[in-house]
Amino acid sequence: MEIGQHISQRYNEELEDIRNKVLQMGGLVESQTEKAIKALLEHDQELAKEVSTSDQKVNQMEVEIDEDCTRVIARRQPTASDLRLVIAVVKVITDLERIGDEAEKIARYSKKLAKNPSVVDTHSELSHMSTLVLSILHDSLDAFARLDADEAVLILGRDTQINKEFDNLSRLLMTYMMEDPRHIKNALRVSWCARSLERIGDHAQNICEYVIYLVKGKDVRHTSLEHIRSKYFPQDNVDIIETISNDQSEV
Repeated sequence: MEIGQHISQRYNEELEDIRNKVLQMGGLVESQTEKAIKALLEHDQELAKEVSTSDQKVNQMEVEIDEDCTRVIARRQPTASDLRLVIAVVKVITDLERIGDEAEKIARYSKKLAKNPSVVDTHSELSHMSTLVLSILHDSLDAFARLDADEAVLILGRDTQINKEFDNLSRLLMTYMMEDPRHIKNALRVSWCARSLERIGDHAQNICEYVIYLVKGKDVRHTSLEHIRSKYFPQDNVDIIETISNDQSEV
């Protein structure tokens, strides 16, 4: 799918400008998330401080894009795919802003963890979960950039693995806390970081749902992955569908 062309060149430029701004915001949020995770894994207080104090730029971009969308609606009265684009953008930037908030939380807890090291060793688990989260975030933004609904629906099934990793890490942290109460404070901080990572995965999944809405014109929120695939993507690869469905049934 591509953004449609209109008689008014200025209208084309306004829609393309909005889309480009969303991609810029997405790139900034992705960078902030990567830095927050690096600060967490490497106990980098300076990097954590940088992330925790730069969330304002993400918030400002959300406000600016929101205002641009409002002007387009007021002046152009968009319909059909144009209206879906504006609506999807408003929803996507909301999720991007919340991803920025979660990155800021990770950075804030990372500073405290770096100042108060403990024997709670969850580096391997956090590293694996972080890799999954960064992957789904990057691919979701890429699907939006290319307006690729087929890719978006494949990404939807990957959030299940992030949830499994979060559950496994939560059980490990619970064991640490039960064995030695001195671990509770830092274990909780790690748990809050893991929760933020899990939420970033959820927000990335939301972006994929908005891509499907934009391209297909169907609101697939609160709809099972099997139903989305069977109704809106009947030509999808059957083996991939079965694999993801089996993964979900195991959770």
